[in-house]
Amino acid sequence: MSTPQERNLERDDTPGASADASHSLWSELRDALRGTSADYTKIPLRRAVFLLAVPMVLELVLESTFAVVDIFFVGKLGASAVATVGLTETYLFLLYSIAMGLAMAVTAIIARRIGEQKREEAAVTAVQAIFIALLASLPFSVLGIVFAQDMLRLMGADAWSIEHGYRYTQWMLGGNAVIMLLFVINAIFRGAGDAASAMRVLWVANGLNIVLDPILIFGLGPIPAMGVEGAAIATNIGRGAGVLMQLWILFRGGKHIGVAISQLVWRGALVLSIVRTSLGGIGQMIVAMTSWIFLMRILASIGSEAVAGATIAIRIMMFTLMPAWGMSNAAATLVGQNLGAQQPGRAEASVWRIGWYNMAFTLAVSVVFFLFHDRLIAIFTNDPAVIAVGGEWLRILSYSYFVYGWWMVAVQAFNGAGDTVTPTKINIVFFWLIQIPLSYWLALSLGWQHSGVFWAVFVSETAVGLFTLWLFSRGRWKTVQV
Repeated sequence: MSTPQERNLERDDTPGASADASHSLWSELRDALRGTSADYTKIPLRRAVFLLAVPMVLELVLESTFAVVDIFFVGKLGASAVATVGLTETYLFLLYSIAMGLAMAVTAIIARRIGEQKREEAAVTAVQAIFIALLASLPFSVLGIVFAQDMLRLMGADAWSIEHGYRYTQWMLGGNAVIMLLFVINAIFRGAGDAASAMRVLWVANGLNIVLDPILIFGLGPIPAMGVEGAAIATNIGRGAGVLMQLWILFRGGKHIGVAISQLVWRGALVLSIVRTSLGGIGQMIVAMTSWIFLMRILASIGSEAVAGATIAIRIMMFTLMPAWGMSNAAATLVGQNLGAQQPGRAEASVWRIGWYNMAFTLAVSVVFFLFHDRLIAIFTNDPAVIAVGGEWLRILSYSYFVYGWWMVAVQAFNGAGDTVTPTKINIVFFWLIQIPLSYWLALSLGWQHSGVFWAVFVSETAVGLFTLWLFSRGRWKTVQV
């Protein structure tokens, strides 16, 4: 149900509002997919949410589709191959934490500058963000190429993973610059309100991944079967193509933001400002991701089947959460731009509206998880032990999955406002001080094995979602300056 504030915002008498209201659904969908030059701080709120959320949801749906397709093909190679992917992802999660933390800051700053009508400053900020992304990728490349086997051994990988699967780790970490750039440049597009371009980039990148995956994993004609290494090569080619497309769009100039060659200059003060703003977001993600590393280490001590089952379950979970993340990303853009335009009430109304959409979606998914948990895992593997582990986690998730929808939109509201520190503090308490000790105690001390990890995740993440939403409702995020 809309609040009175939301209804007032939808009756906004801004220029062209009545014309916007007369648009058919198909016209709106076409505008969302093609991109428009609409000012999201002035058009009716319902239309602003639609124009941003549709391409962001579709963008992440294909991203999650690739993740599921990838693990489907790798699953044909056996539990050890799936475990190699899962253990490598624990290190990639550290990379993702930096990329996503930086992306949060970039989205918030770009959105604020666009809301203030300072497009030149937004373009300069975009260039500095790209420089930071390239610098941040270098240490991961060196570590991944030189120490891949040692890194897998540290995570408790089995002999097959260390002897044969390490090349997957080398490719994924060695080519991490494309991951970093894909995150950051799409964050630039989203912050500027050009969600359609971000969508098209990921469609190209992940579409290419999906086509190349079976060819490189199993071989085709003169192309040899490369096994799990082929999955990593396909990912690097697909994401590399996406980055080239991003740069072409950015320097060609879009409807909301464009970069000129003359702006390719290092601005030390601005770089430091971006880094300072991103530290909270990076810390926020590192806390969450390192918590996952500890959980995977606990599962690895239980066995490869536990790691494989959890890896498949988390891929399915991420597949179903991507539409909700897309809507939450729309909330971040709307919060940042409307705060820049001095409209905090409209910023808050957008979050509540998207939160209800997210809850409805995740409730529907939870029903599917509860009814078909084992069948969903069985799509990716025929190993009964792996199916039992993954199916159990999906069933446990179904009990409070709707909380994830509210959690994501509340967190993105903080991030869109530039307040990345508050979610970091929340994550430290709920993930490090509650989730990790509780997982260890239930899984190993009490002997619940993998079930203990899953129940610990249920308790901690349900609690963190409810608490974050309560904190958002207090409204202090409206006064953050970036």
